[in-house]
Amino acid sequence: MTVEITRETIDRYNRPGPRYTSYPTVPHWSNTFTAEDYLAALHDVAVTNDPISVYVHLPFCAERCAYCGCNATSTRRPAVVDQYLDRIEHELAMITAHLNTGRRVVQLHWGGGTPNFLNEAQTRRLMGLLRAAFTIAPDAEVALEVDPRIGSREQVFLFRELGFNRISFGVQDIAQEVQIAIGRIQPLWQTENVVRAARDAGFSSINIDLVYGLPYQTPASFAMTLQAMIDLHPDRIACFSYAHLPQARPNQKRVDARQLPTGYDKFQLFRQAIETLTAVGYEWIGMDHFALANDELAIAARERRLQRNFMGYTVLPAPHQIGFGMSAIGDLAGRYVQNDSGLGRYQRAIDEGCLPITRGMRLSDDDLMRRHAIMHLMCNLEVPFDLPLPPHGWRLGEVFTAEIERIAAYADDHLVVVEPNRLRVTDRGRFFVRNLAMELDRYLQQATERPIFSSTV
Repeated sequence: MTVEITRETIDRYNRPGPRYTSYPTVPHWSNTFTAEDYLAALHDVAVTNDPISVYVHLPFCAERCAYCGCNATSTRRPAVVDQYLDRIEHELAMITAHLNTGRRVVQLHWGGGTPNFLNEAQTRRLMGLLRAAFTIAPDAEVALEVDPRIGSREQVFLFRELGFNRISFGVQDIAQEVQIAIGRIQPLWQTENVVRAARDAGFSSINIDLVYGLPYQTPASFAMTLQAMIDLHPDRIACFSYAHLPQARPNQKRVDARQLPTGYDKFQLFRQAIETLTAVGYEWIGMDHFALANDELAIAARERRLQRNFMGYTVLPAPHQIGFGMSAIGDLAGRYVQNDSGLGRYQRAIDEGCLPITRGMRLSDDDLMRRHAIMHLMCNLEVPFDLPLPPHGWRLGEVFTAEIERIAAYADDHLVVVEPNRLRVTDRGRFFVRNLAMELDRYLQQATERPIFSSTV
């Protein structure tokens, strides 16, 4: 992909903006949203036959990496994990008491933290709890995130035995200088071993996560990382932007900010990833994902039916997502809900028989319409004027005329093309799709309690 983007263009559009895994974004949710509000949402789901997605947050790591922005906690005591799973079991019981057991699940995801930090007995226990609470559809996406540093061939085969069919390995970067700077020493052979095991075990999809914008990354070092991942031939590669937020993530204070590539230099690393990966058969999906041409994500993107939720890009969405564990997020019946992100507070709430809700939001009709428009833009790179918007089916072009005019103005900088029935994002505009989506976001001008964490580069 050869698109001219100058340093001046990057400077003009490089401003903070959401990644839009949700709309409205988390900083705009209310801390007055209560467990009773969540129960009302569960009741609304219970009276339908809709399938659901389930997310389980497993926050444990043996050691916290310096760059990490996840809700994670370090421990080396198996008893701590056992006690956490006790609470997950109680939370499952509380939720299914209102949702009913046996609900059909079409997406199941274990995130973290480090889900493969669990030992075999703990892993079997958790999957057993989930299968007792829900009916996991035969064609469901069953995925988890794995740290290759503590993974093994036997562990990967265990995951496949338990029904996981998608696996994601965190790599970030293979350069030793970068790994030392981010506190994550991971020799390439560790990654090679688990990827080979996943292929031998028969996983239908193997993903590798990379991060650009890390300290000491250079075009030369990143080229080695990209080539090493290409040699492993995963089905998908995600290439995320590092967000340095030491005030919000104290562990990031260990990262030497003076060594971070920023602005145009950071952008060039991402552009390098795009050019390198697309040259060998990967297709650029959404903002920062890449998939082989025969992968279902790539096919969905070409057919403009790609979708996006808190678990990432998907072709098998469910109308409702239920989250379990500390900091887990739910998206159900037109509401967002989040569990307490403090491990102790989460566990105390469960022990007291309370749902550990810390904030949430009931979406208005305007929120629902804007969410649909933003997600379609983020996934399918267009603003169709005749796109029907929930909950009433009104057409995008009739509802958001002012927003369309603002996005159309980006045609002057060749970020969009104005066509008779839509605005189409150009190859140049893909780099700035969040800027375009922000024109549909009515909350951005309002004061928030927290900063918006992501930036264009």
